[in-house]
Amino acid sequence: MKKEIAVLEEILGSNKKIAAEIRSKLEARKILTVNLMSSPGAGKTMLLEKIAERMKPRFRMAVIEGDIETERDAERIRAKGIPAWQITTGGACHLDAKMVAKILPEMPEKWECLFIENVGYLDCTASYELGKRLRCVLI
Repeated sequence: MKKEIAVLEEILGSNKKIAAEIRSKLEARKILTVNLMSSPGAGKTMLLEKIAERMKPRFRMAVIEGDIETERDAERIRAKGIPAWQITTGGACHLDAKMVAKILPEMPEKWECLFIENVGYLDCTASYELGKRLRCVLI
């Protein structure tokens, strides 16, 4: 017996709505936002450290760090003189737009580039919009 179920709402619909609001606010402020994704240990934080060294004299950048448990990556970015905010997911393998939206009011108005270092699991992170302009996958 075949049963048909009507889906009335997209599963990630509320996340996409919040992400669109984030994107609109950041674009209005002319902030380039990049969602940086890769597998664990691929070098996301090291790449951000190198970008910070090169960009810091010319551009104001900030970083939102996503991690399951620790704040180590945010500490590494702060050591480079870049403001960094930590989102600890407590076991979730990805960030979502609601998590990012909670951090944005804490961030200063004056930056030109925001990097979001996502939690290191590609299967989950690719599904969730965060309000970014660019998505970058480090392989």
